[in-house]
Parts: sequence; C-alpha cells; structure tokens
Amino acid sequence: MAESSSGLASITQGCLDHWVIEAKARTYAGRLPDYIPLLAKANPQWVAIAIKQTSGLDWEAGDRQQPFALMSVIKPFLLLFLLEKLGFQAVFSRVGMEPSDQPFHSLAQLRQDRGFPRNPMINSGALVLASLLPGEDGATCAESLRQWLNLYAGSNLFLDQAMLASVRSLTNEANSALANFLAKTSHLAPIAQTLDTYNHICCLSGTVTDLAKLGLLLVGHSRISPVSSRTVNALMMTCGLYEASGRFAVQVGLPTKSGVSGALLSVVPGQGAIACYSPAIDQTGNSIAGLFLLEQLAQTLNLSVFA
Repeated sequence: MAESSSGLASITQGCLDHWVIEAKARTYAGRLPDYIPLLAKANPQWVAIAIKQTSGLDWEAGDRQQPFALMSVIKPFLLLFLLEKLGFQAVFSRVGMEPSDQPFHSLAQLRQDRGFPRNPMINSGALVLASLLPGEDGATCAESLRQWLNLYAGSNLFLDQAMLASVRSLTNEANSALANFLAKTSHLAPIAQTLDTYNHICCLSGTVTDLAKLGLLLVGHSRISPVSSRTVNALMMTCGLYEASGRFAVQVGLPTKSGVSGALLSVVPGQGAIACYSPAIDQTGNSIAGLFLLEQLAQTLNLSVFA
C-alpha cells in the first residue's frame, strides 16, 4: 500500500488482513516467556488486531476471539483509575514520571533511585500503585479495578483463574526483591497483599476487542478527565515499551504499552485505539507481530503524533 493515506479512517479490511498474514510470518523470530508456565503453552502463531475509532467504525482481523491476560498492559489503566480516584498529586507523590533505560524489573534502577519508582510502567511503580487500590485483599482490589474498567469502557474483562494459578506456581524473585526494597525504604506496605494484588490485576483478561475498548478511555472519553488521559498517554509514550520506548517513538510515534503475554495497545490521539495480540515476543518482552502491525499502520496511515 502506498504511503498516501492519512488517519485511521483510511484503513481497509484488505490491508489489515494482508498485514496479519505478514505478521504471522514474523512470529518465528520470537519466543514464548518460560517463567510463567501457561504463557509458554500459547500458540506462537496467534496474531490478532482490533481497531476502534472515535467515529464508531471498527476493524478486526486474525485470531480476534482468542482471550489473553493483559499482564503489563494493565499498568496504564491502573494509573488511570488512581488518577481519577485519588488525583494527580496523590499518585505522583508515590511514583515518578521519568523514563528508565533498565529492564522493567530492575532492582538496580530502584536502588539507584533510593526506592522511589522511576515511573508507573515499570514493575516497581506498578507495585506501589497496586498497593493503593481499594480492597482488603488481592482479589477484591483487582475486582474494584475490573468492575470500573468494564463499566467505563464497555469491555468484558475477567480474571483468568488458570493464569493466576500459573503465576503463583513459581516464586517471582524479581518482584519480591522489588517489593522488599520498596518496603525497606518506606515506599510500600504491606508486601504480601501488594504482590498478590499485582498478580491478580496482571491476570485480568479479555480479547483484542476488549483491549481496544479500554484504549478508547484514553482518547477523549467523556467520563475521563482530560488531565488523566493526557498524563497516561505521555507516560505510555516515554515509558510504555521500557528501554525500547525511545526507538519506538521515532519509528511509530504513538503512546503504546506492551505486556509479556503478547498484548500491545497503541492510542491514536483524537482518532481511536489499536490493540494487538501475538504471544511471540522479542528480547525486550514486546510482541514481534504486534510491533510489526503497529509500524505498518503508523507509517502507512501517517499516524505518528510527530508527523
């Protein structure tokens, strides 16, 4: 397709179907994460995409009925929920806004920052924010977030109990180390409930359609404060793909968040949201097919916010 179209409204089903076929061919270059047993059993050739526009037009292609755990793609919506409930100052007194050039679970980064999480998109920041969710245990905290998101977005998120059991089956030493250091530096308490809450919210699950509906919350939604959505979008742009965020901003130029399950969400300000799912990931933990699809869309349709 020639680079002559502009905006999500220019997409065609034929183009989307063709790009999904190309994306499937690229999944062989990826890997499945082996530290969560159930994620390692996914079909690496699954590829799905859903596009929802503010105009009401929708486009979908690939394995769009396949559910998946959001994993770290829940982080922007954890942030959004708390910004709406607690306010900007309360949230950012607990977590920073600066990008990190370290992996998402880096204890060295947290030590360097003396226990103050660099941003809400890395695990230390998400742990602190998870501790602020209302509820007496991990299940009720996650349920409060799930219900709010489904109400506001019209999505059908559910808690994947099998995925939660898989996450719990292995000790996550990296997150435990982060939580213990956060507690040691008086940035987090209680440790056990926070870790359980984080595990629960990462196992909130849905399809690419559900994820695209969530994305619309960040595109001028009538029930969401513009300050909240603008803040989340900015942090997705600078921090959403961890140490790959800068390169992605140049190549694609859209606020984007990834998850180790292969979930990927991009926001096209003023136009809509693009959700992708494909389990084969690269060394940074980002979906190979999803990144390919986003790059094709952004470059062909001139979607970059820097255009």
